[in-house]
Amino acid sequence: GVNEIITRGAPVKPKCCDAAANDKDMSGVVVDFSSPNIAKEMHVGHLRSTIIGEAVCRILEYSGKNVERVNHVGDWGTQFGMLIQYLKEEYPHFHEDIPNITDLTAFYKNAKSRFDESAEFKKISQLNVVKLQAGDEECRKIWQVLCDVSRMEFEKVYARLDISVKECGESFYNDKIAPVIDEFDSRGMISVEEGGAKCVFVPNFKIPLMLQKSDGGYGYDSTDMAAIKYRLNELKARQIVYITDFTQGDHFQMVFAAAKKIGWVDDDSHRLDHIGFGTVQGEDGKRFKTRSGDTVRLVDLLDEAVSRMEASLRERNSGSESKGGNVSEDEIHKTACAMGYGAVKYFDLRRNPTSNYIFSYDRMLDTKGNTAIYLLYAHARLESIVSKGKADFGVDVDALISDGKSKIALSHKSERNLGLHLEFFADTIEETLNDLYPYHICDFVYALSIAASEFVTQCKVLGSPEMESRLLLCRATAITMRQCFDLLGIRHVMRI
Repeated sequence: GVNEIITRGAPVKPKCCDAAANDKDMSGVVVDFSSPNIAKEMHVGHLRSTIIGEAVCRILEYSGKNVERVNHVGDWGTQFGMLIQYLKEEYPHFHEDIPNITDLTAFYKNAKSRFDESAEFKKISQLNVVKLQAGDEECRKIWQVLCDVSRMEFEKVYARLDISVKECGESFYNDKIAPVIDEFDSRGMISVEEGGAKCVFVPNFKIPLMLQKSDGGYGYDSTDMAAIKYRLNELKARQIVYITDFTQGDHFQMVFAAAKKIGWVDDDSHRLDHIGFGTVQGEDGKRFKTRSGDTVRLVDLLDEAVSRMEASLRERNSGSESKGGNVSEDEIHKTACAMGYGAVKYFDLRRNPTSNYIFSYDRMLDTKGNTAIYLLYAHARLESIVSKGKADFGVDVDALISDGKSKIALSHKSERNLGLHLEFFADTIEETLNDLYPYHICDFVYALSIAASEFVTQCKVLGSPEMESRLLLCRATAITMRQCFDLLGIRHVMRI
């Protein structure tokens, strides 16, 4: 019950979490998320995979799973021929110092326009692709520089959003593709199509997976089949979760079907999931872009959320009703980061991932309604009541908990309602583990904060005969809210 939250300092987990933690054979999970392209900026399209992926990893880890977080970056392909050539021409001294390419989009666009305009540049670029794939030393060096520069840009986003993910890009699987094709071939599952392309047909799909193109090259199908085999056999994954936009749904169902067909996957002991998400739209209902029609850089979008939150906190601090505000000038930036990034994340996570949504700073930074800002204020209010209990009435909740003498008693109907909501936490986690949609946790914590608001409005906490019990109930609710924030990847703040 609610008293257990106080004694444990954490909400009670569902029983399925203990089972997952104890069964080490079944606990390996690979989550494939984020996956930006080398030499391209992370844009708003990468926002959803990154945010949803981080939350899914945290939820699975919380349930006792051993999670391998994989960033399947696009670090291979024909576009590298032109990028290598452009870097050679623009940064001839790349050997001595890493080029300062902070604007990857401009770099990519300039290389592409050279490729389109100059026949000579195009010819050399195409030769570079062959050289890179054959392991040419200079081409590999330049390719590595492009990867390093891109990684530094990706890290700016990951650091802001507290994302932890291990890079294992497409290039890693290059030498693993041919053996996969041979394995399908030896089992009589390869169908050679017009032009010599090697394909695998799977049930319920008219179009096959193409494991090798007619020119001998490899594409997404080849890489993804090599990747799923590696994850099942080498990483010993019992569950693999792919988080990409919904248009790739059929592709992954075909990959899963092919893995079953050849016997890598057993329905009883493996689980394969694809979480397909919808589009982030602008107010016009089309893909979210800047006024000039460019895709929005993720770093700029996140910085704008923080900048608006800083302005809001400063305005609140200067307002007469706040008596100077709870957040000192030194803390404003840190608090604005927690709230701004949290707002962007929650605005995405609180809905079913398959749905599209319209991106709106005003709505996500609203202090009312189902937003991270409202929830963070609700949490800070509970902790503020606990602090006042100690400062004004000498009731130290931490001391009450360590003594273990005081207990929460739920007598008023709003106390009972809040206690009941706290009991739903374990069920919520169980429900989330079924479909891996974090919005269940958002629904729970929003309903919990409304119940908490009703409780502190209807029940006098400070100076009441029930003060000790009610302060403990405030703390139990705050503990549970913090656990939810942590699962969603949102930093909590104790004072606002």
